[in-house]
Amino acid sequence: MDTRRSEQAGGASQVGTRAQGGSLAPGRVVGDGRYRLLAQFGVDERAGAHLWRARDGQLKRDVALTLLVGDPADPESARQARRTLERAAHASKFGHGGVARVLDVLSLGSGVTSGEGLLGVVVAEWTKGSDLVDLVAQRPVAPAAAARMVQALTEAVEQAHQNGLVLGLDHPQRLRLTPNGALKLAFPGPLPEATLRDDVKALGAVLYLLLTGRWALPGGPPAIPAAPHSPDGRIIPPRSLVPAVPADLSSLAVRTIEDGGNGGIRTSAAILRVLDQVAEEEERTQLIKAVGTEPEASGDGTVWTTKKPVKDVARRRKLALGVTVLVVATVAILAWVGLMLINLFQGDSKASGPNINVAAPPSSSQPAQPPGQSQAPPASQPPAAGAPVTPQSATVYNPQGKGDNPGKAKAVIDGDPGTTWKTDQYQQQLPVLKKGVGLAVSFKDAIKLAQVKITSNSPGTKVEIRSAETKNPALDDTKVLASADLTAGETTIPLPQPQQGQNFIVWITHLGDDHGDGFLTEIGELTFLPAG
Repeated sequence: MDTRRSEQAGGASQVGTRAQGGSLAPGRVVGDGRYRLLAQFGVDERAGAHLWRARDGQLKRDVALTLLVGDPADPESARQARRTLERAAHASKFGHGGVARVLDVLSLGSGVTSGEGLLGVVVAEWTKGSDLVDLVAQRPVAPAAAARMVQALTEAVEQAHQNGLVLGLDHPQRLRLTPNGALKLAFPGPLPEATLRDDVKALGAVLYLLLTGRWALPGGPPAIPAAPHSPDGRIIPPRSLVPAVPADLSSLAVRTIEDGGNGGIRTSAAILRVLDQVAEEEERTQLIKAVGTEPEASGDGTVWTTKKPVKDVARRRKLALGVTVLVVATVAILAWVGLMLINLFQGDSKASGPNINVAAPPSSSQPAQPPGQSQAPPASQPPAAGAPVTPQSATVYNPQGKGDNPGKAKAVIDGDPGTTWKTDQYQQQLPVLKKGVGLAVSFKDAIKLAQVKITSNSPGTKVEIRSAETKNPALDDTKVLASADLTAGETTIPLPQPQQGQNFIVWITHLGDDHGDGFLTEIGELTFLPAG
């Protein structure tokens, strides 16, 4: 319970800041009498930040408080506190499931009085779940589960970094494990000098902690033992401490934490790529184990199983695709054999009667071919398109986060090319920061899409037209129908084969050309034309 955490943290964690924060205790009211302290969850000694659960007396809800404790008369302490509060206020505009939303920021003279002994307060929504220290206290987390936990947290870091924000998650007591098994930054408030690189190193340290139960960065809580180092100062890999840890996860943790060498991992995007590979490998391993497991058989030869069949949608989809490919291949082979037999009989010099073109009779607009010569096939033409159909809705599609400029997505289907939607402005081209960004549209009824016209003044943009079975699918569950490079003005993208569907995605894989201030793509209108 939270009261147990208050006793544990209050006794061991206040060392070093007791002079300023010793008066903080459950029941005390801070923030102009609005927040009543309930339980303490740790202290980040590096910033004099006390982490508390509190009760908002006005809105009658629990909140997470990061209390910045220090001497108001010390100019350096006051400066550092102001910097932390500024960064927390900037992060209040950031929304992601892996970060608790900042509700308020209180500073001296604005919600915090000098008599409270505080330099500032960061108020965030309360995160239900478990304390990370308690999670690893008894035993390390299974490697596959640890990878999934860090993967969700890494996605939050990736999106924050794209927006130029430092989260400051390099202290384990600032994190909590939600009921759905994801790690979340519960106590926002980055250190004054924290950098993007510090966030990345923190991800490696969190992975190291989950795998070994040890913290590999300076300034960790006393309740967690420090990671061991070799005589040359390098961190001992997790696999050396826990042999069950896979080599790729062990290497990922060490390479992310350490600064030296050319093999270091310095971006959250690189971490995500490795974790995706680990997840795929784990899925293959589980599939092999499942296939290799034999069901029990009774004495009369009857096979019994105690496991319920798993409703694996992805596996069923792959099986259906495989069966479809097999059927198409069989039909193609039979057709080829039939044509060979026809050609065999047509080539017999003893056969009587005129030669017959079995492919198609000559059109009246085409000259007849001399006997013995085959009719040339017509050139491939894009399917004819009918009148445009307006989608029922348009939303920003971004599987890795909230998305770019979501409030303007409807502008691309309003019939006015002058109203536009644009991506965020990126300092690096896709896919360095993420795989892509796009727009998802849904129609009231299914259509047989033949062409898509895109009005844009962002030449150099590369797009894919994809179909989807749902409104918000995973990227791997979508199907690429066509691709093109946008030019200034209107670009028409014909589909090689009309596609029946109700949900489609315009997926941007390469942003518009850089004009000196970054990369972005702006779209004025999307026009969808069904087959005529």
